[in-house]
Amino acid sequence: MTALADVILRACAAVGNTQSALLPLLHAVQHETGYIDDAAVPLIASALNISRAEVHGVVTFYHDFRRNPAGRHVVKLCRAESCQARGGAAVETVAVSRLGVGMGKTRGDGAVTLEAVYCLGLCAIGPNALVDGRPVARLDAAAIDRIAKSVNA
Repeated sequence: MTALADVILRACAAVGNTQSALLPLLHAVQHETGYIDDAAVPLIASALNISRAEVHGVVTFYHDFRRNPAGRHVVKLCRAESCQARGGAAVETVAVSRLGVGMGKTRGDGAVTLEAVYCLGLCAIGPNALVDGRPVARLDAAAIDRIAKSVNA
């Protein structure tokens, strides 16, 4: 049995193997492997007795599911209206430049992934980001420089 199949079997044992277990199963697989490998789709479909198209549709619909491994550091910039009204687009431009990676991409050296997130609930102190799961508020060019320095260290 492959390691991926073993992960899926363990996840099924934890969350069940009915169609309603698809989201918990995907979360469990991603938690263990870091992303949902395309090779996992037919295995998950078979385990839940659903079509590959159904699994693929869920994986590609939800932004939180990764289809490729993330970088060692993940920077998520808020793109919600409040952060955009407070200069989020300019912050994003600076982040792309300073981090050396486009939105939704992982830098070639695997050091950082830059992603969008839609509302962190810190609207009064935006623009905001999550850096390795830690909220960072009141972003400006200086804050992005500090983030870039920390993820490049």
